[in-house]
Amino acid sequence: MIEDMNTAASTPSDLWIANTVSDLVQGDVREHLPLARIPLQGDVLGLGTTTSIDNGELSFLRTPDGNTAIWKCQANDGGIRELKPGDGSGHFPYVCFSRDASDLRRPVDLTLLGPSQGRPLQALVGEAIQLLRNRGELPEAPIYGLRLVARWTSLIITVASKLCMGQQRRNRSLTTAPGAAAEAERSVYDLLQHYRLAEEDHGDRTDPIRFLGTSLQWECCGFWDNDPCQGRVTVPVAGDHLHLHGCSSNLRFGGHLHHDHPESELLELEALSLYPLQHIHQLASDLAIEELRFDAGNTSFKVCNRGSMDVSDVGVAIVIDNSYNTHRYLRLPWLSAGETEFFSVPLPDLSPGMHQLEVIADPEGHILESQELQGNNRMVIVLMIEG
Repeated sequence: MIEDMNTAASTPSDLWIANTVSDLVQGDVREHLPLARIPLQGDVLGLGTTTSIDNGELSFLRTPDGNTAIWKCQANDGGIRELKPGDGSGHFPYVCFSRDASDLRRPVDLTLLGPSQGRPLQALVGEAIQLLRNRGELPEAPIYGLRLVARWTSLIITVASKLCMGQQRRNRSLTTAPGAAAEAERSVYDLLQHYRLAEEDHGDRTDPIRFLGTSLQWECCGFWDNDPCQGRVTVPVAGDHLHLHGCSSNLRFGGHLHHDHPESELLELEALSLYPLQHIHQLASDLAIEELRFDAGNTSFKVCNRGSMDVSDVGVAIVIDNSYNTHRYLRLPWLSAGETEFFSVPLPDLSPGMHQLEVIADPEGHILESQELQGNNRMVIVLMIEG
């Protein structure tokens, strides 16, 4: 049974994940969640990545009226724009989000952490979590959402690129050295477009990191995963607990904060709030073949998406007598969650006698379905063709 945020009982402490970071860094994700299905009323925590057609990062920022807006951070220039339903950027291959988490908000008294200048941001956030838990002010949770405002001496940001992600999958398939898989996932940020914010441009035109400007105060939303190796909301590497997206406070730039980059230096942590998220839900696709029939030289069937994610570029194979070298092949450009496509395919050349007719959705295994959901991807019937 696929969990669906529109039908399941949901609380503010629930986190919904459409695919995972692990799925994303392997590239070629064909499952998508529409913008319209993300609730933005109240204080909604989240982050994500936009489509392969329109690369970029998603930042969830509070609005003056107390709700939440999603800003798209653009790969080509580090700029940002607010997303609106129907603007063409409304399907996300990876996104995670809460409902209104206002009641979970736990502000951190930053004076208890001491001066923050020059300290690693991940260490500061980890210290704040432990401090509030020791004081009995923060419940234990598998994942903590967080909002923060920080001012930087210098900051490196990255913005996702689908070409980089696809190359990552190809590289990993060829890697056999011990520990190389973890190293490949860690190095994914090295493949992305990098930008620098600093007080001044050092003027080195050979530097691959492009200078953006002096916008050094950033408003951020993200997550701390106590088990980052699962790759749910962070890159699946031990010790990489913190994943942050954000925008400069003047709303000029945005992206993923590469807070642990050697050239990122914190000047001051100005505000920090933590949100304990207790329940993690995985949204997924579930393709099914249904109502397979054969009559008067035609086979008919339905391809259904029983899951909670839209899917794109889905293949369907029609196989007679296990002969895959002569199979028929169809392709669906798009199938939204809950939708069904009906097909009628002529098969006039079957010889007299018994035949097995099999229809398979996604025969290549491109769609990210768990093992227990793949059983309904195919349907088989036995035919008797009269002589």
